[in-house]
Amino acid sequence: MAFSLTLSLYVARRFAMMALVMIVALAALVALFDFIELLRRAATREDVGFVMVASIAALRLPFVILQILPFGILLGGIIAFWRLNRASELVVARAAGISAWSFLLGPVLVAFCLGLLAIAVVSPLSAAMLSRAERLDATYLRNATGLSSLAGGRLWLRQADPSIEPNGVAIMAGVPEIGPQGFLLRQVSLWRLSAADRPLARVEAPEARLTPGQWRLSQAVTFGADRQASLPREIDLPTSLTPDRIEDSFASPDTLSFWALPGFIEVLENSGFSALRHRLQFHSLLSTPLLAVGMALLAAGFSMRQSRRGGVGQMLGAGVAAGFALFLLDKVAEEFGQAGTLPVALAAWAPSLAGVMLAVALLLYVEDG
Repeated sequence: MAFSLTLSLYVARRFAMMALVMIVALAALVALFDFIELLRRAATREDVGFVMVASIAALRLPFVILQILPFGILLGGIIAFWRLNRASELVVARAAGISAWSFLLGPVLVAFCLGLLAIAVVSPLSAAMLSRAERLDATYLRNATGLSSLAGGRLWLRQADPSIEPNGVAIMAGVPEIGPQGFLLRQVSLWRLSAADRPLARVEAPEARLTPGQWRLSQAVTFGADRQASLPREIDLPTSLTPDRIEDSFASPDTLSFWALPGFIEVLENSGFSALRHRLQFHSLLSTPLLAVGMALLAAGFSMRQSRRGGVGQMLGAGVAAGFALFLLDKVAEEFGQAGTLPVALAAWAPSLAGVMLAVALLLYVEDG
């Protein structure tokens, strides 16, 4: 099997250029529809102008790019390979003894690098800008601001409590409030448990203020194992929570970057929240380079059919249909993952692995060099 570095770089350059063009075009199209929808929602609000709507739409643009990246690679790859095949460039290369596996190395590396760029650079940018967009949307278009609207009543927290026992656990419940004095919990109930979940004490307090590194409970009354109440006093409970982390736990995982997710998942689970959606988001982002490679190989498999054999249009249409089928599989697996029916890793990685295996099988069928 012959290998040509020059040909591989040439094909990679054509593939990269067309993939980027399609990513930009698809992102612009989706952003336009998003902008129109925001305009429709803002039509009944006199205090929301064109500039605000345009700002929200612009802030959502990196998130849109992250979502359509696989389709941009698929469609861009189909067009790039089809043009190379129509000009007989790939036909001549394969007739000269150069296997498709050799000149596809460049496009595969390009797709993999685009996937890495998406999770390392676009994801943090998307998380920051989407978070800002959702806050503006909630403030101006939904009239829903503050943590209490996200928490929906009493807030329940579970965290480590080493102050009462080395492996102790604290469960706190209260009504959240954000004001000039910072983050507060009103009507606080605190249960202090052993590592084996054996009750050690119960604390009642009118409020608990979250300060850096600790909760400060004012006028707290402690009920011990003998159920006798202590005199009201101030109690400090160490914590790793911050107001932003508490609020983010009720927000979409899309508002957290790839780099922030692992640490946030640990904090979330230590605080008693379910981190299932955040774990699924982390694994989905981690599988993006593999999904991009699968889309590149899928594009090659569906577009390298020789024109003289006919049926090129059907093959290209089948490639687009396969891409949408893969997208549907990804969404179905995501729903099963969020419901806990499928393991998180399987729900996130199965669509990418299925795409790669389908593409490799198709290329093995098509390749005759």
